[in-house]
Amino acid sequence: MRYFIRSVKFLIALFVIYLAAVWIMIEAGASMLTMRETLQVLVHTTRGIVLLVAIVAWAAIYPRVGFVSRRVEGDMTDDREKIIRAFISAGYVLKSEDGEQMHFRAAGLFHKLRLLFEDEITVSQYGQWIVLDGIRRSVADVQMRLKTGLNSRDDEEQKK
Repeated sequence: MRYFIRSVKFLIALFVIYLAAVWIMIEAGASMLTMRETLQVLVHTTRGIVLLVAIVAWAAIYPRVGFVSRRVEGDMTDDREKIIRAFISAGYVLKSEDGEQMHFRAAGLFHKLRLLFEDEITVSQYGQWIVLDGIRRSVADVQMRLKTGLNSRDDEEQKK
């Protein structure tokens, strides 16, 4: 069910972007058609149908490619402060924590909106790895920040 909801959210976002682009073109005088005529062309031409099919297909596979699980070598309890700092610098705040997982959410409304309210990243421990689960671009950002923070710890320990 979650997959379907994510797909529908993304589909709606793509249509909003399309409509906004068409509206801007109309307002700028770059289109000789009205909004209604543009939408009629969209559904009554081969190119329009191909565009619609492509949008629906991309929305259908988006949850599979848009959400990932990444690992960083470390320990959740020992590196707790560095994990929190990495998330704060990426625009996230700690929302909840139990013994096994930490849940982070985007700090601002614009950040949440940009992520279609799919802004939760879950942090868990798997052996020697810290596992980050969530939306791809945010997980990649936090992973890079966390690796940098943990590597600086290793450098400090080696200097001692």
